[in-house]
Amino acid sequence: MESIFPIYIFILGLLIGSFLNVCIYRIPRGESISYPPSHCTSCGKNIKYYDLIPVLSWIFLRGKCRNCGERISIRYALIEITTAILFLLTYFQYGVSINLARYLILIPFLIIIAMIDYDTMEVYTATTWIAIAMGVIFVGINFYQGQPVVTYIYGGILGAGTIIIIILLSKIILGTEGMGWGDAEICGLCGLFLGFKLTLMMLFFSFVIGGVIGVYLLKVKKKSGRTEMPFGPSIIMAAFLMIIWGDKILNWYIGTLN
Repeated sequence: MESIFPIYIFILGLLIGSFLNVCIYRIPRGESISYPPSHCTSCGKNIKYYDLIPVLSWIFLRGKCRNCGERISIRYALIEITTAILFLLTYFQYGVSINLARYLILIPFLIIIAMIDYDTMEVYTATTWIAIAMGVIFVGINFYQGQPVVTYIYGGILGAGTIIIIILLSKIILGTEGMGWGDAEICGLCGLFLGFKLTLMMLFFSFVIGGVIGVYLLKVKKKSGRTEMPFGPSIIMAAFLMIIWGDKILNWYIGTLN
């Protein structure tokens, strides 16, 4: 049973990734994520169950709607496979544990938030605050089991507080908000799940990733320095890095100081 558990985790990731595509498309449009059933956004026809197999259906249909032939973005398949890979890597890192459950709940929320922020430059409280509530539940579970809880509370405060300070300082000094309040929600959410030490590293890597993306857009895409760029995806990529390799990075860094 244990030998095939990673397969179950991978398949679970594919299935959840398929549902995330629905959320990413519908939430910004104010649509229900449960009704109507999955349908082609071009012809409106309901998609049959055999055309909803994650990744494989997209491959077999060659990225087109069976009914009208309209192209289906490869992004749908990429989100499904990315979710599955993240689930699998998280399982290999934590095994069957409370941390595995913690992060398998966090990861889908972060993917939804990152993709919607990338598409719309908006962070929806419908996603962040539900995830924050889940984080509070896990803090309660830790407390019930006699596990440390202060690190998660401090992590949430550090994450949200750092971004809030940046927003307020930029408003005072530059007269404009240098970051969005949604970014503070994302960092607070991640901190509540990651704990203080990993949140500190997440903040560092999020600015590194954001800087690299910003330079790329300026140099390659010829974007203006005044062009707004969503920072949420950078925070979330850093959070994924911390979930999977954060402890290893922290131990390596501490080892270099000795």
